[in-house]
Amino acid sequence: MEVQLAGIADESVTDGPGVRIAIFFQGCRHHCAGCHNPQTWDFDGGSAYEVGDLLRQLPDTPLIQGVTLSGGDPFYQPLAAARIAEEFHARGKDVWAYTGFVWEDLVQKNDAARLEVIRRCDVLVDGPFVQALRRPALQYRGSANQRLIRVRESLAAGEIVEWSPGQNCIDLD
Repeated sequence: MEVQLAGIADESVTDGPGVRIAIFFQGCRHHCAGCHNPQTWDFDGGSAYEVGDLLRQLPDTPLIQGVTLSGGDPFYQPLAAARIAEEFHARGKDVWAYTGFVWEDLVQKNDAARLEVIRRCDVLVDGPFVQALRRPALQYRGSANQRLIRVRESLAAGEIVEWSPGQNCIDLD
């Protein structure tokens, strides 16, 4: 299976708690005004990777707390995103994903591939970036409409349970 990526940051401290690997997926149709990564919009940009080869190349050290799937939007390449998330859980790492889709649409559309990505995430940061709601002081998000959602708890409760700093991200049952 191939994945189209805009880039990889092996040691990010801005895309979730702790030191993380941030994987920037290529391709996005949200086209948010003021987007931090507009170079990721073009689905033909970036570089193609074989997912297995990519996973073997990414560091697996105790210093890395988790992986962040960003972009672009990883939900446009859900099979690859789910496979990457699965591997990082197997490594004992937490998984965050950023998307311009909102939780309610992702869960209610009944798209099996996208639901699989959600199920493999610990925290989902949802919603498009909205320039008028930009708040630089917000942690791990760019605009006030975006939510940090604890995935497992939200699926179990049938309503959004938000993550807040200081909470554990991962629950690897």
